[in-house]
Amino acid sequence: MITSESENGSNGVDGVFVKICGITSEADALLAAGFGAAAVGFIFAPSPRQMRPADVADIVKRLPLETVTVGVFRDEAPQRVVEIANHAGLRAVQLHGMESAEDTQWIRQRVGATIKAFPAGHRNIARFDEYGAQFLLIDGENPGSGELFDWRLAEGVDDPSRLIVSGGLKPGNVGQAIAHLRPWGVDVASGVESSPGVKDPGKLRDFVAAVRAAEVELAAATGAVGEALAHTTVPRRARERAPDLFDWQNE
Repeated sequence: MITSESENGSNGVDGVFVKICGITSEADALLAAGFGAAAVGFIFAPSPRQMRPADVADIVKRLPLETVTVGVFRDEAPQRVVEIANHAGLRAVQLHGMESAEDTQWIRQRVGATIKAFPAGHRNIARFDEYGAQFLLIDGENPGSGELFDWRLAEGVDDPSRLIVSGGLKPGNVGQAIAHLRPWGVDVASGVESSPGVKDPGKLRDFVAAVRAAEVELAAATGAVGEALAHTTVPRRARERAPDLFDWQNE
């Protein structure tokens, strides 16, 4: 289960929650976890990155227990969402379509955690609490396209400690997004790829490093620099599993 500061009084993860989405292989899932991503996402909606539930189940079994596995759905039948999540052993689902508040609530009661996504500026963002999801993800105008949106459209969210920002993020701009919006988490797919569905090791490494650097900058203003610096190092489990990983170089 993933929790936000608003639910339990602490963040539930070390620093900004990093989700690497559009995973299509076990190698890329392990790579993302190795570089320190808290979560990996598997897309079940029509997409160049679309996955079969059985293939995702095989990957999930091989990931570190602490890695949050997320299934991404778009306008799928609620019963089917829950069935796939349970079959694949997913810890969370992300609803990235026009799902109703009622359907979102029904799903939330039957899975570990629920993320409800909206395009930036969508009128229903103001009604987010009616959906009953733990987290609000704000994406570009064409969700899943990898297009950057005007971050001012995500300002004023009632509870930033439940906000995940997506849409056009990459190593070169994710720090600016964090400084501007101070979200609970960030989500990236195409911004760390060499081709649709294939993650680039260097971009993955640089993305997570940029997130950690942004944490340090924010912490400097609050006197919590020491704590933030502790999150910038590569996790020991990653170094032990693949010590050579760190020498590497649309939807």
